[in-house]
Amino acid sequence: MEIPSSFSSGLAGLQSAQSGLTQATVDVAKPSQPQVSEAGGTETTNPVNATDKTEALVSAIESKNQGEAAVEVLETANETLGTVIDIKV
Repeated sequence: MEIPSSFSSGLAGLQSAQSGLTQATVDVAKPSQPQVSEAGGTETTNPVNATDKTEALVSAIESKNQGEAAVEVLETANETLGTVIDIKV
């Protein structure tokens, strides 16, 4: 089993965070679907869509946190590599 390097793990984390954030922003930007009430014929918004927007916003925050964690992985890997090079030179 091959263990990926910390740089590739950090990069994969950043790409995953970007993908998640893109999907969350698309979900938030979707217009609410109006529903026609059978009783009065008036339009109301679907409460499920409100929940979906809330979940999309939570997903956006999760993606932001994932991106920040991936950046810390990359910074730590960079510092570690710099330390190894300083020791060997």
